Amino acid sequence: MNKRALIVVDIQNDYFPNGKWPLNGADAAADNAARMIAAARDAGDLVVHIRHESAGENAAFFLAGSEGAQIHPKVLDRPGETVIVKNHVNSFRETDLKATLDRNGIDEVTVVGSMSHMCIDAITRAASDFGYRVTVIHDACATRDLEFNGTSVPAAQAHAAFMAAFAFAYASVLSTDEALAVRSELRASA
Repeated sequence: MNKRALIVVDIQNDYFPNGKWPLNGADAAADNAARMIAAARDAGDLVVHIRHESAGENAAFFLAGSEGAQIHPKVLDRPGETVIVKNHVNSFRETDLKATLDRNGIDEVTVVGSMSHMCIDAITRAASDFGYRVTVIHDACATRDLEFNGTSVPAAQAHAAFMAAFAFAYASVLSTDEALAVRSELRASA
């Protein structure tokens, strides 16, 4: 039987309305992440919260010690749940995330959080490269409008492009409803 972990990445106050770096759809994504957290807790899966803190006083958002860097109330950790603070885009870089997963015998991870085109991309690819079976819950992730070389990329298109790339080679990409239905089927067949 697979040992699963839910990894909740950077669902922090600065990504919400009135924060320093609001994302499109942050509230809806957090609501779906909360549903996934509840299901993981009910199943006894490991829940790991990742909290980004930006280094330096001139950071645009997630300034260490600020209210904006705190985990959003919709997805708060419970006593005993692991919270890993990171300072880089990749949640594995210079943290004990891999050691935590390995110590708990985890071979399957589900990823929710923000931003689809940055930290979700980095953790998904790294987790796959480390040999974990990865699922990304697409409607429990959020991003923002992007710009490159004079071209505007709406958040929905940026998000879709990254989810398509994950689904091609790195992860199963499911909606919250699909993931919860799979959990129910597994529980019923056990």
